Amino acid sequence: MISKNQLARINELSKKSKETGLSDAEKTEQKQLREEYLKAFRSSMKNTLKTVKIVDPEGNDVTPEKLKRERDQNLH
Repeated sequence: MISKNQLARINELSKKSKETGLSDAEKTEQKQLREEYLKAFRSSMKNTLKTVKIVDPEGNDVTPEKLKRERDQNLH
């Protein structure tokens, strides 16, 4: 999970990039922070999707098989 300080730094670097530009070190830091953020976001999204059950208007479970397998693997 990404901390509030890291998120604030991402935003700070983004703002600075638009206003005055970034040094090479800041560009590297920005890239690393963005990668960490995306990794945390994707992990969170995957965990959320693993708990989703999709139901059609008739009440039938139409959750894709791949998602069901993922969910079942986490239960065992």
